Amino acid sequence: MDNIRPWFNLKSVPGVGNLLGKRLIDHFKSPQNVFQASDEELLRVDGVTGRHVTAIKTHKMSQRVEAELDLVDRKGYHIVTLTDSNYPQLLRQIPDPPPFLYVSGRLDRSPLKIAVVGSRNATGYGITTTKSLSANLASLGITIVSGMARGIDTAAHQGALAAGGKTIAVLGSGLQNIYPAENTTLFQRISEQGAVVSEFPLFTKPEAHNFPIRNRIISGMSLGTVVVEATRKSGSLITARLAAEQNREVFAVPGSIQSFKSIGAHTLIKQGAKLVENAQDIIEEITPMIQYRESAGNTRSDPDEDNLALLTAEELQVYDALGPYPVHIDDLARTISMGPGRLSSILLKLELNGLVQQSPGKFFTVAPYD
Repeated sequence: MDNIRPWFNLKSVPGVGNLLGKRLIDHFKSPQNVFQASDEELLRVDGVTGRHVTAIKTHKMSQRVEAELDLVDRKGYHIVTLTDSNYPQLLRQIPDPPPFLYVSGRLDRSPLKIAVVGSRNATGYGITTTKSLSANLASLGITIVSGMARGIDTAAHQGALAAGGKTIAVLGSGLQNIYPAENTTLFQRISEQGAVVSEFPLFTKPEAHNFPIRNRIISGMSLGTVVVEATRKSGSLITARLAAEQNREVFAVPGSIQSFKSIGAHTLIKQGAKLVENAQDIIEEITPMIQYRESAGNTRSDPDEDNLALLTAEELQVYDALGPYPVHIDDLARTISMGPGRLSSILLKLELNGLVQQSPGKFFTVAPYD
């Protein structure tokens, strides 16, 4: 935990919030370097004033931090910092990401994450639709992100878990203050099959002002945000607005025009959010984003045995049947004796994971690697 302490120290410096903290880390690369920098070097960072310099130079870490870190260790939680490879890569791109996250479970490194949010007082239609949509997305290898609140959030996590997929819950409280209390079992299930995260200290209460703060994390670590049911003043609309500000996709599931619980979703659709009827509507929007990010980042490498070991027997069968030359989906189906529906689903999952590339006309090849 020694390398974690400077992060806690920097976060607790008066006047250094998430936005300025990120600028300091971007400039100095680590909190240790921030504290070792000269006054002149600190003042070169945009937004740093003489008052900030004094605060940084004189700040001492509270004894309560030591107790907090000890409890993190005893509970089996861990801390993921902004420079850690396990820190959500999309979240790192927003202007004010948390300098570190408390994590129960394990964060995956895949950028394939979609946020699903909505009303706490959801209708039966909203719950059923959310579970189905989340399960379908999760079965394609997409991690479902939500806030573990009652209603739509809970249904989103449950749908992903039922499909054997991954899900991440972002709390507006500390990990030792589960809210709502009836989701304690869900907290444990998510921790086993995904991760529960919070930027708040362990015993932080679920106070109202925490939830808009946590919403930027839900949208920030996701390629897009889906709103299922939302009233005119729903907190889900805050998440959707943040997603748009973060240059992420916004989706909305339509409901009854006679239900006030669908007003928020319908308003988003009028404002340009994509109307969602099924998982494919979301896939169509995010696939070009994934391909663009990969080409821009140029970070892909030859798939190693560990990556291929994550594939099911059917997925590996499809992958092995492809090569550098395009094969039409119908020919591929005949070659491996697989139904077109099942084959399409597997090819889509392999494409989303960067292993397969589709060309116009339903032709497929193994994706090229650097």
